[in-house]
Amino acid sequence: MLSSTVPVQVWAHRPQAALAWLALLDQFHNHGVLDARLRELVRLRIASITQCQACQLARKSDRVDAQDIEALNCLQPGSEHFTPAERAALIYAELFAADAHAIDEPHFAALAAHFSTAETVELQMFCALMLAGGRMTLVQQAYEETPR
Repeated sequence: MLSSTVPVQVWAHRPQAALAWLALLDQFHNHGVLDARLRELVRLRIASITQCQACQLARKSDRVDAQDIEALNCLQPGSEHFTPAERAALIYAELFAADAHAIDEPHFAALAAHFSTAETVELQMFCALMLAGGRMTLVQQAYEETPR
């Protein structure tokens, strides 16, 4: 699940919390209600915002290819590369990570048009975990060549 063992070395100072974090990741990746491709697109979009190098390079699903990555890097809300459901989730994820105050009722309506309540809640939780993980490793400089 992790792209590097560096976070594990940091998390060794709080092993029970680390195990809970990893269990939550396992829950999303192996028992989630969201499609693996959608989860991977969201993960990569948030990684580009948090600038988590390891997350940007890692691939958790072979259902996302180089064309998808290119389209993610220049995402426009009206991009036809992604399905309407993917667009709704990606717009939501981008706002969640970069401008949470901009999320309003039309965004939730767009999600409701494509996702069940359980899927929407999972999307929110997944966005929160990806944002937190990306920020944590960035602040810890967990993937830097030379630790501070």
